[in-house]
Amino acid sequence: MKVLSVVGARPQFVKLAPVAWQLALGGDEHLIVHTGQHYDHLLSRSFFDELGIPLPDVNLEAGSAGQAAQTSRMLAALDPVLARERPDWVLTYGDTNSTLAATLAAAAQELPIAHLEAGLRSFDRTMPEERNRLVADHLADLLLAPTAVAMTQLAAEGLAARSLLVGDLMVDTLRTIRDRTAQPGEERLPPFLARHPGPYLLATVHRQATTDDPDRLAAVVAALAACPKPVWLLVHPRLAARCRQFGIGLSGGSLRAADPLPYRSMIAALAGADGLITDSGGLQKEALILGVPCSTLRAGTEWPETLHDGWNVLVPDPRELPGAVARPRPAGEPPTPFGDGAAAARIVTELAARTDAGPVTSGAAGRTVTA
Repeated sequence: MKVLSVVGARPQFVKLAPVAWQLALGGDEHLIVHTGQHYDHLLSRSFFDELGIPLPDVNLEAGSAGQAAQTSRMLAALDPVLARERPDWVLTYGDTNSTLAATLAAAAQELPIAHLEAGLRSFDRTMPEERNRLVADHLADLLLAPTAVAMTQLAAEGLAARSLLVGDLMVDTLRTIRDRTAQPGEERLPPFLARHPGPYLLATVHRQATTDDPDRLAAVVAALAACPKPVWLLVHPRLAARCRQFGIGLSGGSLRAADPLPYRSMIAALAGADGLITDSGGLQKEALILGVPCSTLRAGTEWPETLHDGWNVLVPDPRELPGAVARPRPAGEPPTPFGDGAAAARIVTELAARTDAGPVTSGAAGRTVTA
């Protein structure tokens, strides 16, 4: 079986890792195309090194740009790669511009597409990620859903026949990496935390809706500075650029700035935090898996499972953030809606079974696929 994965951003590398491991175990041919959407070392190459993912076979080097320009660069560069390789499956991951470009390029060549992390919905079409998810799900031939909620949402859109519940790949990666560490977090805690012991909150801010609005970004930064505990903000390149553009400083009060972290250090930092503040999607899940309360700087979430018992709370108004992070930790153990850590094995088994069943044509051409 010949599989081609298209990835370009930090969350996709985390999801790619267990798929790459599983395909290697079975001796399948696996080509990795890196679009270059994230190109900073700490958000790209470090993940391949730490997670034991083979280096990409192709790097499209798309770089930073607006959604339309970035996606068009990827489309133009992907077209000859797909025409040359003609894989049995094109795998798309999550909801980034890389996912959108790969979906459109593969559909145009009538190549079979499997969308990993299918069925997520924030129901906010002003978010580029939401638009990307919708296109990816409706053009893909096989929809690999991480949760029962995602399956319900796919069924509501008439996509049940193409959908399969497999679990969440981030659980696979997190469990594998933690199992490989003799003493979890012992040597992976980042130096800035080792130098400043004591309770802390961890924060990430990178969504376009937050960073590109100067008034909202200023309000978020002020709210981080007003929190009741030290807040370590891991500064994404987009956040850094916008703060420079708008003249917003990233220090003062409780706020402390730090560089983005490699995967293992990020997990260690998150596991040791009293809480997470984020506008990310994947980190909401990782916080729940690790039993860390999360405060999400958005009005909605594509991961409603994380809202159970207050493990995650939505904070659309930044002025409410200091109060949100001061809430008591939920009692008891967090729920486990994301599966058992065997999603990659189920995915590869399903891809192989469908490949062995005979030639596949693209769902964009009207194919009906049964799960």
